Amino acid sequence: MDGKSLNISDEKLNQLKEILPEAFSENKIDWEKLKAALGDNIEFKNERYVLNWAGKSDAFRALQAPSTATLVPVKEESVNFEETENIFIEGENLEVLKVLQKSYFGKIKMIYIDPPYNTGNDHFIYPDRFTESREEYLSRIGNKDEAGLMTREGLFRKNSQDSGHYHSNWLSMMYPRLFLARNLLRDDGVIFVSIDDNEVHNLRLLMNEVFGEENFVADIIWEKRFTRNNDAKLMSSVYDHTLLFRKSESCAILREPRTEKSNAIYSNPDNDPRGDWTSVSYISQRSLEERRNLSYPVFNPKKKKYVKHPTNAWKYSKEQYELHHSENRLYWGKEGDYELPRLKRFLSELKEGIVPINFWNYKETGTIDDGTKIVDLLLGKGVFDYPKPTTLIKRMLAMTTTNNDIILDFFAGSCTTAHAVLALNKEDASTGSAKTGNRKFICVQLPEKCDESSEAFKAGYKTIAEIGKERIRRVIKKIKEEQEGKLDLDGNSERDLGFKVFKLQESNFKIWRTNIETEEELVAQMQRHLEPLDENAKIEDVLYELLLKAGVSLTAKIKNEKGFVLANDDEVALMLEKADEKIIKQIIAAKPKKIFTLDRLFKNNDKLKTNTALQMKDAGIEFKVI
Repeated sequence: MDGKSLNISDEKLNQLKEILPEAFSENKIDWEKLKAALGDNIEFKNERYVLNWAGKSDAFRALQAPSTATLVPVKEESVNFEETENIFIEGENLEVLKVLQKSYFGKIKMIYIDPPYNTGNDHFIYPDRFTESREEYLSRIGNKDEAGLMTREGLFRKNSQDSGHYHSNWLSMMYPRLFLARNLLRDDGVIFVSIDDNEVHNLRLLMNEVFGEENFVADIIWEKRFTRNNDAKLMSSVYDHTLLFRKSESCAILREPRTEKSNAIYSNPDNDPRGDWTSVSYISQRSLEERRNLSYPVFNPKKKKYVKHPTNAWKYSKEQYELHHSENRLYWGKEGDYELPRLKRFLSELKEGIVPINFWNYKETGTIDDGTKIVDLLLGKGVFDYPKPTTLIKRMLAMTTTNNDIILDFFAGSCTTAHAVLALNKEDASTGSAKTGNRKFICVQLPEKCDESSEAFKAGYKTIAEIGKERIRRVIKKIKEEQEGKLDLDGNSERDLGFKVFKLQESNFKIWRTNIETEEELVAQMQRHLEPLDENAKIEDVLYELLLKAGVSLTAKIKNEKGFVLANDDEVALMLEKADEKIIKQIIAAKPKKIFTLDRLFKNNDKLKTNTALQMKDAGIEFKVI
């Protein structure tokens, strides 16, 4: 009962949809499809195999629009800021991905994301009219309340199933983020994306377009629960999808670590000096007609006779068989009563781990309930709904990453990915793994405001970002407490138990406006830009902005010298507070490849500026004045 009379047009459309559902797209009639469904001769416009949606061109323009934003350090919210190489970034992820492009292009080994599933109740950032300008978008993502928190009303839009662009909105949100994420992957890098049945079909097509269909690896089915939901109206869902794509063919092999379970099938019943073994079939799935060259008699030494398979070929050539026979690799049963041989495969010869499968059951990989219990114990009951279990992410990490690899999650939520990285690093160290447990994470989370009626808000968390940061702190604290009083046999003191916090903000430099309409506005802007640095800018924030825009990572070691700063193994020098001949000589003596400085340091001293430029040129140093 909505208090309104019957909408005759909607009623007719609903009746038509029941008869001809194929003529509708996103709850609207597609007139070309309707004509085709009614038997008219029709040629679809631009007919080709392609994923298209309303707003795709706007989504492409959104990813191409450059960002002038920066990241500023927040040391008081960090743990071991000066030494750690783990990073948490608070900010809108599309802008953050753009900001990271120069410094992390081609450096990320693995990306995992758990984006909104588009269930009809999700709130996420997208343009609802596909006409939003860059300025309108930036204004919206900067919308804050009196406490300085981003407002759901200004920032998010609820993507209701009643929307005429229901799927298009979600695709427009995902497309630019996946495109920019691909740039950050190494050539041998991979990306995992969790999703459910609502959008898995569209996501697969979208990732085919962004990463290339040839780089699809698997649709992993994760058994997220093992009991049915009796409240479901039609079907209870017990699994989610995780789409796995690689960046390129440089990722040629994937293996999971061997476990006690996978090794349990190996034994040594005949005391073979080569150790434990298991037997595998010697018979090919190919028929004799298909593989005549692999059909030959083999000798059973127990029964003293030659045998052939009646219908199938062998897996191996005759030359390989003779080698297997001479090396005593053929197994004919404990009493020699097998009619056909099997091949011994020795555990000592398996060095690459085991081949992954695309069904991950709950016993090995954990459930949603397991993820919830972990967060409840760390942060309090009901603080975060439906987090992924760390066991799920650890399985991905163990399969695709090794020592010093960087892992990125730009829909970080409660930071399960960061927790999984820290936990797996600890496990590797404790087992003496060659991987040595030194992976690094970058987590990105929007400071989405917690509802005031939520358990999270009651527990003191104002935003989802605060939940993620606190979880990382408590995981680090717990690992440290577990190591207290123990001998450091595993090199735990060398492991990275910290993280740097950065927050997305507007540039520290004044940005030139392009929407100037009058001569007076132009003159006023030129006057304003006589001093390019914002009056509220902090020197440390300017330092990190220049490093980012110079392509230097956020974890570069920074050395403070007298009057200047050296970063990235002395590759870059920054002179930001004072310029004189003494400082300039010291910088030249340090032999950096580049130097950045502010033009205002040479105010009323053009001679020093000119001489500095000449000296830098003679020393082979790239000199940039801002």
